[in-house]
Amino acid sequence: MKSSVCTFLLSLLFLTGSALAQSNSANKVFQAGAAKSTITPKIGSSINGNMQDVTVRHVHDDIHARALVLDDGQTKLGFVVLDLCMVSRETLDKAKQRASEFTGIPVQNMMMSATHTHSAGTACGVFQSDPDPAYVDFIVERTADALIRAHENRAPAVISWGVGKEESEVFNRRWYMKPGTAMPNPFGGQDQVKMNPGVENPNMDKPAGPIDPEVPSIFLKTVDGKPIAVLANYSLHYVGGTGPGEISADYYGAFADRIGDLVLNEKTLNDPPFVGIMSNGTSGDINNINWPGKKTEALPHYEKIRSVADKVASASYSAIKNAPQQNSIKLAAKQEEIRLGVRKPTAQDIKRAEGIVAKAAGPTMQSLEEIYARETLLLRDYPDQVDLILQVFKIGDLAITAIPAEVFVEIGLELKAKSPFKPTFNIELANGYNGYLPTAKHHKLGGYETWRARSSYLEETAADKILAVLLRLLNDHKSGK
Repeated sequence: MKSSVCTFLLSLLFLTGSALAQSNSANKVFQAGAAKSTITPKIGSSINGNMQDVTVRHVHDDIHARALVLDDGQTKLGFVVLDLCMVSRETLDKAKQRASEFTGIPVQNMMMSATHTHSAGTACGVFQSDPDPAYVDFIVERTADALIRAHENRAPAVISWGVGKEESEVFNRRWYMKPGTAMPNPFGGQDQVKMNPGVENPNMDKPAGPIDPEVPSIFLKTVDGKPIAVLANYSLHYVGGTGPGEISADYYGAFADRIGDLVLNEKTLNDPPFVGIMSNGTSGDINNINWPGKKTEALPHYEKIRSVADKVASASYSAIKNAPQQNSIKLAAKQEEIRLGVRKPTAQDIKRAEGIVAKAAGPTMQSLEEIYARETLLLRDYPDQVDLILQVFKIGDLAITAIPAEVFVEIGLELKAKSPFKPTFNIELANGYNGYLPTAKHHKLGGYETWRARSSYLEETAADKILAVLLRLLNDHKSGK
C-alpha cells in the first residue's frame, strides 16, 4: 500500500513539474529595451583621432552611450555603442562588471564598442592624446548606466531585420600608385600602396581593396507597435568635416536622429524614448572620399555628416519597414579569448627612434618620422603578447561578430560569405582596442594602417587567426554546441 501511495505521489509530482515547465516555457516572452546616456567630455579636455592632441573648445552635439538589451526569457544580450574614437578593454571590462551587478546579464553576453568618431573625448591613449582618468571613470559609469537603464526599459517586443545598401559613400582609401611613384614611410622605407592619395592625383592606379556597401539593420518595437530601437551597421570609417575643437558624434549620431524621424509617428508619445544606434562594421581601409572623382568646393561644417546620415538612414529604413516580424526568437552568445603576438621594435628600431626624438624640438612631435619614433619607444614597453576578446551573438537566424580592432573590409566580407547565418555582420572596435587589423597581404603592401604604433601592433597573421576562431564559433552556434 505504501509503495502504491509513493508511486502515485511521485507520478503526481512529475506531472506537476512537467506542467510547470511547459507553463514557464509558454510564458517566456521576448522583450527588448533601449536607453542612452550622455558621455560628453568637459570643455578644455582632450579630443583624440589626430596625430597631435586637440583641445575641446565647443560641443556641437552631445555624445552618448547607446544601449540595447534583448531578452528571450532565458538568455539576455546587451549592446552598448559609444560615440568614441576607441576605448580600452580595461574601461569596458569595468563597465560590464558594474552593469552585470545590477542586471544579472553575464559579462560575456555584453558587446560594447566605439563608433570611431574622430571628434569625441579621449578615452584611450593613442598618438599624442592621453585620457583624463576622471573622464575614463565617467565613461565606465555612464556606459554601465546606459545598459542598466535599457534593461529596466524592457517590454514585450517584436523584432525584424533587413539589409539595405548604400554604395555612394564608401570607397577604399588604399591605392596602388603608378610605377615610380615615391611612397616613403616614417621608418625610412618605401610602401607599395598609399592611403588617401588625394583627389585627381595623376599617379593613382587602382584601389588596393573592395568595399562593403551593406547596411544591416535590426528593428525592435513593442507588441503594440511603439518603436524601441534600431541597431544598424555600416562599414565607413567616419565622415568628419566638424568645426575645429568641437565635440560631435559624427554621422553616427546624425543617423540616430534621422532614423528616429523615419520610424516614429510624431503624434505618438514614445516613452521610453526611441534609441537609434549606428555601429561600425569593417572600415579599417574605408572612407567616404571618391579619390578618382573631381575636386569640389569645401562644404560647410557638418553638411557632409548630415548628407551621409540621411542616405544611410534611408537605406536602413527601406530594409526594415516591411521586414517580417517575430515575437519568439532564440538568443545565444559565445565568447573566446585569444592570445596574439605583438610586433615589437628591434634594438635597431629603438636606437633609430631615440635619435629622432632627441633631435625633435618637442615636446610635441611634429613630423610623421618624429611621431612614429615616439610610438616606437612607447611600444618598447608593450608585452610580447596580448589577450583579446572575440564574440559571436546569435539572434534567431542572424549573427553578429565582434572584433576589438579597426578591421579591414576583406575580413568582414569573408565573415559574411562563410558564415552559416544569413545575415551576418561584424561590429568593430568592440570590447577593447587593439589597433588596425589588416590582412597578411596588406601587411606586405605597407601603408599607414600597417605602420607599427599603438594604432597598429598585432602580429601579421592576426587576421587569419581571428577569422578562424569567429568562423568556428559561428558554426558552433549553428550546430547548437
